[in-house]
Amino acid sequence: MPFEQILLERSGPIAILTLNRPDLRNALTDPDMIGEIEAACRMVQDDPSVSVLILTGAGSAFSAGGNVKDMLSKTGMFAGSPAQLRENYRQGIQRIPLALHRLDVPTIAAVNGPAIGAGCDLACMCDIRIASEKARFGETFVSVGLIPGDGGAFFLPRVLGFSKACELAFTARVIDAGEALRMGLVSEVTPPEQLMERAGELAREIAQQPGRILRLAKRLFHQAQGKSLEDVLELSAAYQALCHYTEEHDEAVGKLLKK
Repeated sequence: MPFEQILLERSGPIAILTLNRPDLRNALTDPDMIGEIEAACRMVQDDPSVSVLILTGAGSAFSAGGNVKDMLSKTGMFAGSPAQLRENYRQGIQRIPLALHRLDVPTIAAVNGPAIGAGCDLACMCDIRIASEKARFGETFVSVGLIPGDGGAFFLPRVLGFSKACELAFTARVIDAGEALRMGLVSEVTPPEQLMERAGELAREIAQQPGRILRLAKRLFHQAQGKSLEDVLELSAAYQALCHYTEEHDEAVGKLLKK
């Protein structure tokens, strides 16, 4: 399908999803952009030849989060009664975390600039985050009299731990890429001009692994969150049984023995 708010490109087994509204600093409240992100995730999920998805933003910002002008005028997704607003969130921006969370393909956020509010949460929805030196991160909802309505309370503590996530959320402090690296919000910081090159290198390293096994491994790591050890071991045994009967497993063991 044609996209207008995003770009979806392929480089071999790697898909690159670019938020493409630099004029709005890639705000996430436009219904068309939300629908296109959701559709792109479905396309990636349904294509077994895709092994990795890189998510980034066009222009100077990764994503500025919600459209503050719409908040002030109470238009768009911010229009209506409290009951309608609740439904706007459920039928709007909350479709993005669900779409990304359902992806079995490993995801890399290449954070090229400010990732604020829902933009910060979007980065946290990805499995791995690398940042440009120009990146900034802020869980800034309380500073505009809101709470994370997009799943930030789910994702941020899983990335940073409960205490540090609360600190960022309650202070609404915006941090630079260096501090994000020190606290573990991102795993790597690069010069701006090297960000996508480095994201591609990491994606290619991941994509060298068997595609079906990557998807099972990602799903296992996600489903293990919050479960007991007994539950994780049971799930691991079931997934491992599937792996033992794949061609990828037989080929990998054969190559290892030849060495």
